[in-house]
Amino acid sequence: MSLDQVLEPLRATAFTAFGAPTSWMEVVGFVTGALCVWLVARQNAWNWPIGIVNNVAFFALFATAGLYADAWLQVVYLVLALYGWWAWLRGGTRNGALTVSRTTAAQWWVLLAVGVVATVGLTLVLNHATDSTVPFPDAVTTVLSLLATWGQARKKVECWWLWITADVVYVPLYAYKGLWLTALLYLGFIALCVLGLRSWRADLRRPVVA
Repeated sequence: MSLDQVLEPLRATAFTAFGAPTSWMEVVGFVTGALCVWLVARQNAWNWPIGIVNNVAFFALFATAGLYADAWLQVVYLVLALYGWWAWLRGGTRNGALTVSRTTAAQWWVLLAVGVVATVGLTLVLNHATDSTVPFPDAVTTVLSLLATWGQARKKVECWWLWITADVVYVPLYAYKGLWLTALLYLGFIALCVLGLRSWRADLRRPVVA
């Protein structure tokens, strides 16, 4: 059985929203995505395996919608999810578990340099090597999401600001592409990110108070 045959039932229309068909694939992405972010905010390591399911669903969805950078981003997400899963459970210094920390000034400079170079490079690739109609916003959101995922894997509290910035761009981008359910999901992500930021900040302050 080919991959297309496996994915065919998921490509079927679940319902129509704002005149655009919504596939079961997008529904799976919606449910697993919302659950994943909620678990991240609660610092529950189960967010990583659920996130992997979300990556597979969104890879197929975005490739179909012509959001190529976002599609291949899901593959990178999957690799980072395996690293993040290990890091949260075994990559720390307190009984092996990772604790919330702040991004250092040196790390911010590295993230800035990588972000600018990667955004320019990816925009050029999408503009010249694909038929993408949104090369720059696709590149910006892809790079921001990768940097945020690194911060999430290392439990850097500032990763939530990167996620919020990416999601603010994602909402109109997905609406423009007719992915209304996904646009609604990312609007909800913004609210969940705010909750996650507050929760991680509280966790960061807790040892100081103690």
